Amino acid sequence: MKEEKMCRVKIGDEERQYIAGTSYQQIAEEFRDRYDNDIVLAYVNGKLQELRKEVKSDCTLDFETTAGAIGHETYKRSMSLLLVKSIYDVYSREKIQKVRIHFSVSKGYYCTVDGNVPLDQEFVSKVEGRMRELAQKDIPIDKRSVGTDEAVALFHRHGMYDKEKLFEYRRVSRVNIYNMNEFEDYFYGYMVPSAGYLKYFSIHLYDEGFVLQMPVRRDPARVPEFVPQNKLFQVLKEATKWGDMQGIETVGALNDKVTKGDVQELVLVQEALQEKKIAEIASKIAARKDIKFVLVAGPSSSGKTTFSHRLSIQLRANGLVPHPLAVDNYFVERDETPRDEKGEYDFECLEAVDIELFNLQMQKLLNGEEVVIPRFNFVSGHKEFDGKVKKLGANDVLVIEGIHCLNPKLTEKLADENKFKIYISALTQLNIDEHNRIPSTDGRLLRRIVRDAYTRGSSAQRTIHMWESVRRGEEKNIFPYQEEADEMFNSALIYELAVLKPYVERLLFAVDKNCPEYLEAKRMLKFLDYFVGIGSENIPMNSLLREFVGGSCFKV
Repeated sequence: MKEEKMCRVKIGDEERQYIAGTSYQQIAEEFRDRYDNDIVLAYVNGKLQELRKEVKSDCTLDFETTAGAIGHETYKRSMSLLLVKSIYDVYSREKIQKVRIHFSVSKGYYCTVDGNVPLDQEFVSKVEGRMRELAQKDIPIDKRSVGTDEAVALFHRHGMYDKEKLFEYRRVSRVNIYNMNEFEDYFYGYMVPSAGYLKYFSIHLYDEGFVLQMPVRRDPARVPEFVPQNKLFQVLKEATKWGDMQGIETVGALNDKVTKGDVQELVLVQEALQEKKIAEIASKIAARKDIKFVLVAGPSSSGKTTFSHRLSIQLRANGLVPHPLAVDNYFVERDETPRDEKGEYDFECLEAVDIELFNLQMQKLLNGEEVVIPRFNFVSGHKEFDGKVKKLGANDVLVIEGIHCLNPKLTEKLADENKFKIYISALTQLNIDEHNRIPSTDGRLLRRIVRDAYTRGSSAQRTIHMWESVRRGEEKNIFPYQEEADEMFNSALIYELAVLKPYVERLLFAVDKNCPEYLEAKRMLKFLDYFVGIGSENIPMNSLLREFVGGSCFKV
């Protein structure tokens, strides 16, 4: 009789013995009471693993829960599989041409179904009921590895033509296929081991489709209320439809355009669309004679600076005289700056801005008075008044940029008829395939890694390290005020990830394998591997993308 191999597994300060072949899921069950949230992945000697994997030798073990960034994404990715599987269970393949998971809205995913399927309350009840049934039965989510050619043939048989096209451009030799009760699909990233982990969700009819609502990371065991974000949604929907009209819904279709079409034409058409949108915004501002303050806000790496320059040019074309103004020049004195929970200066909170002085000077300008605009000295931590006087003429407008520009409290003493608020963000309209979306935050992070490297000499490791803090600030100070905007501008370019690829890959490869940021760098490298890269020589000098890759005609 063969003796069973025993392995020493260290978890925290505790060491236990397990038989080789014990799954990490079984071990996680023993430790579940020690974690506040559901365990979904394991770190084995620092390397991320799915819970279905088994102990093979002595190791150090830690766990990732749904409250972690990677764990939260794993939960949402697995929910996508459960959703698509359930739709195909309720409605036969003959009735469904395609299930599309488009983009994030109201803490959930907006989805549509192409085919002979009525999207009504009965659809919601049947699909949600099937999802809960599979979760209650704890149906396993299995994974198998197949050759890339076999995967292409499999996706063709299943009618998943987006995936078929995607893997025609992959250089890897193997593809991981996930299945649930014989339903097979491909997903970009790790999954939970079974449907029983997927307990928290709801479905809401919305517009031409529905929203799969899921918990947010800070509260992973509660489904938030569905609150429609109509303005943001319409911008995202418009961008998606424009991509569809160009025949570029997914990365595979973009790769086709890059390799078989005219890349320069694609660039020029996309740039022309953005210029058209900026011109339309400028025309709206010019048509409202009372507008004196154009307020521009958006999350990190949205291209606010270039957008403000291009908007100013269009405002001049409409007979207005724009003047740039940064809210950062109105910071309170350094010793008055609030501190965060770690005792560090919190420059992103509204209280870090001298709101009283800002409103006082804006009111004086509105009344035709002269004011001296401060310039904040970030070295000394004080506002400096250099004696340059500003006075608004009849056709003058201030183009004001700052993270709080959509927050009504920043301009509380200014009449609404004198303000025009613009929200700008890089709202990625492209998806990997019909079931794997590209989060807008990924596009912005890639932009920032490239820009930080060439403007500040920062490593990708440092940018990734700071990103979590940046995102927290956005969730608190920017996103809650999106719907306050008079206009929204999508700065994402459908071709940009293919351009960013050669810039950012070398920076990501430089991230040390032993640092905490390596997992994110590795994920981004795998993500970029889907794209056929293109050069930046055809990118116009006034493009928003030039703010990040260099060569802009503006001072950015």
